[in-house]
Amino acid sequence: MHIPENYLSPVTCGVMTVAMVPVWAHAIKKVKVELPKEKLPLVGVGAAFSFLAMMFNVPLVGGTTGHAVGGTLIALLFGPNAACLAVSVALLLQAVIFGDGGILAFGANCFNMAFILPYVGYAIYSMIVKKFAGANGEKTGVHYIAAAIGSYIGINVAAFVAAVEFGLQPLLFKDSLGNALYCPYDLSVSIPSMMIPHLAVA
Repeated sequence: MHIPENYLSPVTCGVMTVAMVPVWAHAIKKVKVELPKEKLPLVGVGAAFSFLAMMFNVPLVGGTTGHAVGGTLIALLFGPNAACLAVSVALLLQAVIFGDGGILAFGANCFNMAFILPYVGYAIYSMIVKKFAGANGEKTGVHYIAAAIGSYIGINVAAFVAAVEFGLQPLLFKDSLGNALYCPYDLSVSIPSMMIPHLAVA
């Protein structure tokens, strides 16, 4: 799901990065208030876990990859705001040290994997638990099923958003001859190539 360099236009990358700035600001503010200081080091452990999970990439059609992220799991342990920061740190390290995901595309990768994925996954989990689990807070089978469903939906929504970002590039950015300047695959290719593998195995 990592977006490589030059697959998104600089304009798209800029817009996605600007969109992430208030998300990061909100997450930092909430984590300072909601998470006890003694648990803050565990967010670093979550970032390390996400970093490791994302290292096992499966190449997909069109130049991107499919992989686990761990965003929903971190969100369930520490909240979606902490998950946003943990996954963002993991993505930054991967981009800078390993070139896994573009530097310019960092904001877009964070939007997909550090914003969409953990918040959607956590929201789905919370909705299922609220509707079907008991009120005593005891962990039941419903919680584990909800976690699995939330994780599955979260990663697939993130993959879909990435596919749309890819697929819009040839529609928005062309040279004088009508050739795509960045990602050459439109939505008819980008969506199936991203969604089929993610829906099948994510």
